[in-house]
Amino acid sequence: MVRRPYVAGQFYPGDRASLEKALNGYLKRESVKERALAIIAPHAGYIYSGPTAGEVYSRVVAPDRVILIGPNHTGAGKSVSVMASGAWETPLGVVRVDEELSGLLLGLSPLLSPDTAAHLMEHSLEVQLPFLQTLNGNVSIVPITVMRASYKECEEIGRAVARAITECKKEVLIVVSSDMNHYESDKRTREKDRLAIEQVIKLDARGLLDVTASKNITMCGRIPAAIGIIAAKELGAQKAELIDYSTSGEKSGDYGHVVGYAGILIK
Repeated sequence: MVRRPYVAGQFYPGDRASLEKALNGYLKRESVKERALAIIAPHAGYIYSGPTAGEVYSRVVAPDRVILIGPNHTGAGKSVSVMASGAWETPLGVVRVDEELSGLLLGLSPLLSPDTAAHLMEHSLEVQLPFLQTLNGNVSIVPITVMRASYKECEEIGRAVARAITECKKEVLIVVSSDMNHYESDKRTREKDRLAIEQVIKLDARGLLDVTASKNITMCGRIPAAIGIIAAKELGAQKAELIDYSTSGEKSGDYGHVVGYAGILIK
């Protein structure tokens, strides 16, 4: 099946020319690119989070294979859902699902379920695709959405992701899709997000889950981020770098109720 774009024309421009123009504004061609094991990028409407997403995508080499991990906002489908075959369409064209890599992954943990329903109306992975397509027109993906998982389950999933990447013997980038704290003041959101980002920079997945829970930091992709950190460490990650941070208030002018956005490189 081809998964049709669900939020084109809402979260990002719905026609090819306008989308390419927007992406060319966010991506900085002069930035020095480096190979990374994983990145964390935001998934709000491009008008708000596009600049931060563009900063982190500008810094990374996009290989031919990407594992996308994001939160499930809709509640549809399986708890940890892998779209195992088919393709995704955006105004820039069609991106195929890497069936070899998805097959490897599904064979490594019973926590991972083949499922399409979770992906049909979920925006968190869709908004990443135009950035990836612009960086690499041959990119293929393994889309994963996560509703809930304990830390122990995050460990199992993260290790499965790392093992699948190792076994496929090809370069793979993990892209974690997450916004940061939601709908508090700009000042409070920046304070909370700093606490969460500190744990990511330390590559401390458990610390990230603990601090987001104890400080009520509404980072929607905290579980995908924990999985991504665990997988990257299994693959040898040594450090993480905050590339950019912003809030929606910078664009909307409403500093009373903002969402935070972080772009992070893990290598």
